[in-house]
Amino acid sequence: MSEAIAGLKPELIWKYFAEIATVPRCSKHEEKITKYVLDTARQLGLEAQADKLGNVVVRKPASPGREGVRSVALQGHLDMVCEKNKDKVHDFSKDPIELVRKGNMLMANGTTLGADNGIAVAAGLAIMADKSLVHGPLEFLFTIDEETGLTGAAALEPGFVESRTLMNLDSEEEGALYVGCSGGRNTIATWALATEAAPAGTVRGLLRVTGLRGGHSGLEIDKGRGNAVKIGNRAVLAVAELGGRLAALEGGDKHNAIPRESEAVIYVPVKQWDAAVAAVAAFQETAKAELASVDPGLTVVLEKQGGRKGNVLKRALQKKVCLTIAAMPHGVRKMSADIPGLVETSTNVAAVHTTRRGIELISSQRSSVTSELDEACQSVRAVCTLGGAAAETSAGYPGWKPDLNSPILRIAQQTYRSLYGKDPAVKAIHAGLECGIIGERYPGMDMVSFGPTLEGVHSPDEKIHLDTVPKFWDLLLEILKTVD
Repeated sequence: MSEAIAGLKPELIWKYFAEIATVPRCSKHEEKITKYVLDTARQLGLEAQADKLGNVVVRKPASPGREGVRSVALQGHLDMVCEKNKDKVHDFSKDPIELVRKGNMLMANGTTLGADNGIAVAAGLAIMADKSLVHGPLEFLFTIDEETGLTGAAALEPGFVESRTLMNLDSEEEGALYVGCSGGRNTIATWALATEAAPAGTVRGLLRVTGLRGGHSGLEIDKGRGNAVKIGNRAVLAVAELGGRLAALEGGDKHNAIPRESEAVIYVPVKQWDAAVAAVAAFQETAKAELASVDPGLTVVLEKQGGRKGNVLKRALQKKVCLTIAAMPHGVRKMSADIPGLVETSTNVAAVHTTRRGIELISSQRSSVTSELDEACQSVRAVCTLGGAAAETSAGYPGWKPDLNSPILRIAQQTYRSLYGKDPAVKAIHAGLECGIIGERYPGMDMVSFGPTLEGVHSPDEKIHLDTVPKFWDLLLEILKTVD
């Protein structure tokens, strides 16, 4: 067992958390974690099954005297966002997550931690294993591929889950009960590749943006953090004014993460090289000043790169791509007028990739209002279309409309108040919880979402506040005792 979790409470949660940290579980590659959960449940003598995609349901009978109460489902997702720092050597398909403990924080060494949503999986396994707990009939629903579109939840079949009360354990703020979430869609723009030989008298350079914090494209979209794709594009435009010719753009990775790093291969006239380096250095100071309080680690550099001369984008294509990225909206579009502090609508410029066939620009839009989500997607598509790209928007996933009269919400509120002597916050979240889809798949499902405090999810800065895990655990167990 990892030394990083030695002595942590509750012991069963951390035992299983350490175990699943050794199991590969990137989105769309959950086969091993599905097998692990099934094997563990069956070893505990519990009924367990997986559907054709790999979603898992486990059933645990009620403790003595609680057989007559309603069945409750505890739900979390098996997959994790697999992000690492560029200089970190790590293969998510086989290497375990290296757990690191720093004071009240547990994090990983140069990679995402996987507490989103490994803490829910670990809590479910701990409840399965502990025969001393008091509860009614339980179902444990573990879904796949939450992070890249909630496709596991979207494919749930009628009857796979029998409960009509569900607690989602995928929220990231202890002391808050979540009762609503935004819907989301992705918009992808593509340009066909059109290249020519790099001009004579040019030198190949690599323009890099590093040191940004990134983060969740919903939860951190209102923090004003830097976007590596947008920042890198501004630097490219500065070099282009000196004759720079773009060969390739790479930045970001996941649609639901604010991009932390980007690179551009750019050919610069030899006579303008020193001026280009100076222009990038000046831009770096400008950008650092803009982000001084939220992203002080930003670095933007232009360095010579060896190798044979290659191809560059034709001028017309370079102009279309760079101006489109410059025009693309990023960040908060509208705050909620009904729930103070809640982002209602946003868009995230998530990633840009250069392939043998073309250039792809990926963005994500979120809103808790369906019509505003449609309008945000329409706006992004319009910018891309005007920039000469082919743009398509995914079907996405639905939001979850708050029900402040929910029975399970009322029980959770009363339980929290009795445990901690204060009222929990009742909130909606600007992110895609599976509750929206589960509510569609199983009409009438009564739901609430809560969890311990996490920071920096979807980035290598991900961490979990250790002192919030026992409070999360105690609340969960007390609710299970109280449900009638």
